[in-house]
This record gives sequence, structure tokens and C-alpha cells, in this order.
Amino acid sequence: MAVKAQGEVVEIEPNEPLNEECRHFLDCVASRKAPVTDAREGLGVLRVLDACQQSISHGGSGIDTGSTKGAPPGSPGFYVHESAFLDDGAEVGAGTKIWHFSHVMKGAKIGARCVVGQNVNIDAGTVIGANVKIQNNVSVYAGTVIEDDVFLGPSCVLTNVTNPRSQITRHALYEKTVIKKGSTIGANATVVCGVTVGRYAFVGAGAEVTKDISDYALVIGNPARFVGWMSRHGHRLGSPDSGGIMRCAESGYCYQETEPGIVRCLDLDEDAPLPQGDQWGTRPYGEFKQTSVSS
Repeated sequence: MAVKAQGEVVEIEPNEPLNEECRHFLDCVASRKAPVTDAREGLGVLRVLDACQQSISHGGSGIDTGSTKGAPPGSPGFYVHESAFLDDGAEVGAGTKIWHFSHVMKGAKIGARCVVGQNVNIDAGTVIGANVKIQNNVSVYAGTVIEDDVFLGPSCVLTNVTNPRSQITRHALYEKTVIKKGSTIGANATVVCGVTVGRYAFVGAGAEVTKDISDYALVIGNPARFVGWMSRHGHRLGSPDSGGIMRCAESGYCYQETEPGIVRCLDLDEDAPLPQGDQWGTRPYGEFKQTSVSS
């Protein structure tokens, strides 16, 4: 038979918990001692809470809180940093890595083997191909289509409304922007919506793109203007020889302007991947530049 004991008063210190935690942290900074707990443990708590919410949303199914955070059961692995957020309903391909403080929204589609840098926002309805590299501080808005092998430089800007006004809602009027296979958008460049950037085109740092760009074209300035042709390896092609051939300084591949304003690679189909041996750079760009100047 249970016997009820007399109540016991438990003394509680009057100190405010958050104040004491901050004081402990400052003491650790001053003494260079490891704190009892830290932000990493805090992120771990958030990860567990997020897994609980996902489990509830999926009818109580088990959720893996490891490196494939947010992946539906049975899907191939991809990596999402613990500070990033992947909405339910986003699709991410195998081998893709999503880094610190980035947000992939519901309905976004990201292909395999992509790298999404820090502080990147990928909006609902965006389509991103395979092997795309998105550097830090980039927002990819709805209406944008990014094909395979595209490089988006740090802090470049992609828009989806030409004439935005805070007072006017144009959610159903987003303008389509297409960044085609293998192209590069340089750091801090702006691509005004409604344009197509051609295959293997190269937009220089800080440029403002306001109209379509041809395949292999190099554009710079504000507004962006055509100044030459680029190879698949990212080298400016020199003047054509007597046969109209331009040769890449790194790969040796030959290019030709087959029609006015249309350049094609003669040694490799535009849709074909680079051969394995040509996928790794072996010399810094400065060496090729010096060679070009000296010749």
C-alpha cells in the first residue's frame, strides 16, 4: 500500500536562467574554457525538432537526421547543412550539397551533383539541372530555368519581373529566364528577366544582361555588350586563322563561326560531356594569359 509522503520544499535560486547562461559563456570566453553547451548542440536540438515535425507530417514514419536531412525514405543521398532549410516538396538530386543558411523552397527542383553555396535562396517553381554550381548570396527566383553545368558567380542577380512595384501583385506574371547549358554568370552580374543566355556563354563580372546572348559569346559592361567568343574551357578565343578556325588555348579544341553570330565547336558536340581527361584544369589562367600576350 502506497503511503503519501509529506511535501518537501525545493529551493530554487532566484537567478534568471538566460542571464546565467550568457554569464557562463562570457566567463568561458575570458578563461578560454569550453562551455557546458554551445550553438552546435542548439542546432542539434533544432534538427531533432524538425525531424519530429517531419515524422508527424508523414504519419509517424521514421526520419533520418543524418547527412540526408529532408530526403524522403528510399531516395538517393544528398547533403544539407544543419543550418540550411529544405522545404517538404522540394526535389534534390543525388550527390548535391546545400551549404550554410540556404533555403530551398517547396516545388523547387535541383538536379544531381550540384553545389549550392552559403546564403542561397531557391524559389518555388525553379528548375535547376545537374552539375550546377551556385556560389554564395544568390537568389534563384520563380520563372528561372537553369540547365546543366551552369556556373552562377557570387552575388549575381536573377530577376523575374521587369517592372516591379510593391503596390502591384504580379505573381502570375513572372517572366521566364533561361540560363543554358555550360554558361557562366560572373560575380555581381545582373540578368534582367525574360532573356536567354546561350550555351557556354560567358557573362563578365558586374555586367547587366538586358537581351539574349548567343552561344559561346563573351559579354561585359553595363549594359552587357559582345566583345568576343569563349571556349568551353572558359578561354577567350583569338582571331580566326585563314581557314576561319579559332583554337582554345587550354584544350586545343577548334571553333568556327559557321554563320554570322553562330559559333560551334568542331571537335565535340555541344551536348556531349567533356572527356574525362579534359575535366581537370592543370594550369592557372594567368599562365595562358601571359602566353597569349607574349605570342
